[in-house]
Amino acid sequence: MDFPQFTYHPNPLNTGAVISSDATCECCGQARGFICSSGMYCRDNVEAICPWCVADGSAADKFNGHFVDDYPLLEAGLDIAIVKEVAERTPGYVSWQQEVWQSHCNDACEFHGDAELAELQALQGEALEGFLSEHMLDSGFWQKILSGYRKGGDLAIYKFQCRHCHKVIFTMDCH
Repeated sequence: MDFPQFTYHPNPLNTGAVISSDATCECCGQARGFICSSGMYCRDNVEAICPWCVADGSAADKFNGHFVDDYPLLEAGLDIAIVKEVAERTPGYVSWQQEVWQSHCNDACEFHGDAELAELQALQGEALEGFLSEHMLDSGFWQKILSGYRKGGDLAIYKFQCRHCHKVIFTMDCH
């Protein structure tokens, strides 16, 4: 069985959103070798959902839930079909607070996981100024962040990329 493809989360195994597991999916009842690590927003306490049940929407339908908060995408004015694909048929990601899926060019962005230190060190000009402004940081504090940054750390910086213009958008979350 081919691993499902996700338009807005192209490498969920690389980002850790999908992990190897012997657990039985609570939606389809099969142990397919993988489950989503980020969980599901729903009334039930659902702990093991396979990526196939995410991709085809059956988990969202069965448990009347979603994998990503749809509010930021709705607020951005995205087409409801895009919002539903991200929220109901795309593995989410684990964040310290509430994940915020990014959008650009009237579409949801692709999620690419934790930013690499080299990518953050290369930020400059308008991209860096926008990031610092968005997160209310000054350049001195940014240098302190860079000196201690590690993927998966207490301070998380996530990478999104626009599917159309390929602009990279970084977001930040902390413990």
